[in-house]
Amino acid sequence: MKQYPAVPRAADAPDLFESGHLWLQERIDGAHLRFRMRESGVLQFGDRERTFDRRRSSGAQSGGSDGIPLGYRHAVRHVRESFDREALRNTVADPSSVVFFGEATVRDAIDYDWSRTPAFLGFDVWDADRERFLPPDSVEQIFERLGLRPVNTVQKEVRAVDFDPESDAVPDSAWHDGPAAGVVVRNKTGGRAEISHPAYDEWREESDPATAPADELAAQLVTRRRVERVVADLDAEARSAAFETVFERLLESVAREEHHRLFHDRASVDLRAFRSAAAERTQELLNDR
Repeated sequence: MKQYPAVPRAADAPDLFESGHLWLQERIDGAHLRFRMRESGVLQFGDRERTFDRRRSSGAQSGGSDGIPLGYRHAVRHVRESFDREALRNTVADPSSVVFFGEATVRDAIDYDWSRTPAFLGFDVWDADRERFLPPDSVEQIFERLGLRPVNTVQKEVRAVDFDPESDAVPDSAWHDGPAAGVVVRNKTGGRAEISHPAYDEWREESDPATAPADELAAQLVTRRRVERVVADLDAEARSAAFETVFERLLESVAREEHHRLFHDRASVDLRAFRSAAAERTQELLNDR
């Protein structure tokens, strides 16, 4: 499956600003996620470097048995449930030749409004038949047609010679009350560059790695409020609020909203032990309802 190229800083991509027109899109502070549809209709997922294998467990990082790492499970479930497979089959002769790229929205430096932020936001599409990335206007239309949200575009068709990457301010985010992590500047021929918010590195350094024992961590993170929110969401979807369903959704929520702590470079979390402790805590809270 096609891997996404590194995106240079604007200062390292001067050619991008010499001619043509630019699209400015919000840079989402999340986890890179790519996927494609196999001939069978099964979706294959991966991060920036590896693909996830549903046929085998990936160990403690998976949080389950289908090989999807815990931090990606909310986004993968959302894509599986929302992606219109038939629409893709009706669009291209070989659906497996198309690779979709986006962000699994997790908390890293920014605490998004999780109740309204989509679990996945798409930003690029690779067409293997034509061996190129599609232009940003086509990418927006494709994600919307297939049932997924594209990243939000801040400005369209800005003349490159009129854009100053050093002085143009980073806009407010569409997904929380505050500035965006940055912007990604793109043209229609595949050129791209990134402009980060000046304080982004400082925001990242504020993360507090999780180091508590599994039972203490479960008591901190598996709260009554989280359990009630999961149950309410399942009720709204007319789905069963049985323990296993509630627990898996709760793990997804915790991994998404506490990603900066659980998966911090200095975190020391035994995810298998945490899963067990979280299950016990979830059952206790459900029994008390």
